[in-house]
Amino acid sequence: MAIIGFIGLGNMGGPMAANLVKAGHTVTGFDLNPAALEALQAAGGAVAPSASDAVKGAEVVITMLPAGEHVRQVWLHQGGLLDVVKDSKPLLIDCSTIDVESARVVTAAAEEAGMTMLDAPVSGGTVGAANATLTFMVGGDAGAFAKGESILKDMGKNIFHAGGPGAGQAVKICNNMMLAINMIGVAEGFILGDKLGLDRDTLHKICATATSNSFALSNYCPAPGPTPASPANRDYAPGFMTALMLKDVKLSQSAAAATGVSTPMAALAASLYQEVVDAGDAMKDFSVVYRLLESRVKG
Repeated sequence: MAIIGFIGLGNMGGPMAANLVKAGHTVTGFDLNPAALEALQAAGGAVAPSASDAVKGAEVVITMLPAGEHVRQVWLHQGGLLDVVKDSKPLLIDCSTIDVESARVVTAAAEEAGMTMLDAPVSGGTVGAANATLTFMVGGDAGAFAKGESILKDMGKNIFHAGGPGAGQAVKICNNMMLAINMIGVAEGFILGDKLGLDRDTLHKICATATSNSFALSNYCPAPGPTPASPANRDYAPGFMTALMLKDVKLSQSAAAATGVSTPMAALAASLYQEVVDAGDAMKDFSVVYRLLESRVKG
């Protein structure tokens, strides 16, 4: 079992840290939200008054933060966790979803200080975080991956080494770009099905065994009714918030621009999710894009 410092105990980080406690690790966490600290304490973890205090004496340090700017800030600037842990040299794991460049910059700084770091963004949403069934897409040195794999397995079900530094973030950006586009396609299919007089459950049952099948259709249907566990049947409670999906699609567009790749479907998806956010549904699950598209139906 390991001594773990965990920074960022939000909707994803909180249950992830709790699962590490459940697995028998000693976990000390920090978050700016007092309620998040209370939740970790209730799960059996310890809390610290600052990020620096949370990582002192840790063998593994994990961060789960909103964006690249926060990751750079915590590791390199204010807080400067690399300086705090440079003597003890724990394994460093960042599970945030951020731009590839930020991941590589922070990893390079860690390596320069004599430490190993993994970028390990996740897929699976809050349900996967709570149930320890997340998919981890991991970038970094093979040796560092071997050291961190067992820790990641206590928080997830599918652990993949994607390649060198930044590769985990690259996979996550591509994955979420595809999911964002796919969700819109499924939504349009069900809206058209309604207008053609099809029963939603029947349409779902058939398509889930046909060539249109996907995670968005079979497990996360954006149309209310067919999949009882989907956010669509809980007034689009997340799940995975639209604001986060928009952030990830924008990351894909930045990466596409930087590499000269044309992604017109992703560009359209970004504009639609932006409309959802602008309409006040940023905190709803991203499948709420269904309601935006449905509102445009004539008659």
